[in-house]
Amino acid sequence: MILWLTILQIAVAVAAGLFCLVLGLAGRRPSDFSVGALALVEVLLVVQVITAIVAPLTGNPPTGDLLEFWVYLVSAVLLPIGAVLWALMERSRWSTVILGVAALAIAIMLWRMQVIWTVQVA
Repeated sequence: MILWLTILQIAVAVAAGLFCLVLGLAGRRPSDFSVGALALVEVLLVVQVITAIVAPLTGNPPTGDLLEFWVYLVSAVLLPIGAVLWALMERSRWSTVILGVAALAIAIMLWRMQVIWTVQVA
């Protein structure tokens, strides 16, 4: 993983999460803005998948458990999809809160993936 890309993804995920939480707690239903924030997080996660495939080939192998890393990454990629589907099926203010919680969970998962990639020794 690349540190600056991880920090960028975490910043975007936290911003999207706080944005959706504020909208949801203010009583707003899911909109293009809240779903779009999670779509941006998803696009960055797809970039992370590509980076995780290419990085070992360019001399940046993980130091931690590769299986654990990929489980985190696949779960993180699926999380916004599930949250957006939930928000589109149940259009209430709590669905927007769920979008925010999902984005914040992804931020935490991204940091854990960075730790697995760079700090742990298998």
